[in-house]
Amino acid sequence: MSFGRPQGFSDIVSTPPDRGAFPLDHYGECKEQMKAYLACLKKNAATSTPCRTLNKDYLECRMSKGLMQRDDWHSLGLENVPTSERNSSPSSPSASSSEQKDPPESKQEGRR
Repeated sequence: MSFGRPQGFSDIVSTPPDRGAFPLDHYGECKEQMKAYLACLKKNAATSTPCRTLNKDYLECRMSKGLMQRDDWHSLGLENVPTSERNSSPSSPSASSSEQKDPPESKQEGRR
């Protein structure tokens, strides 16, 4: 009778994950991006190719919030994936153009 581990069990060496451990998103800081990515995977039968932009958004959120160590997009396989409109800082052309243009009434009042 043998009580203990099977022979050769002590020879098994475990290896840590490639990217190391990272904290969970306890406060839901990237929950919106995660849900969008998971919904895309579900919609596309777990095919990740159509969801690469959402994947990049999610990873960018995690890196910017300190939930994972920053890494370059090339090593993550996302270097050629465009950043979504949501993450880029869009300038508001309507606000800047309305500030530059004076209404016609004010121009006429200034001439009097």
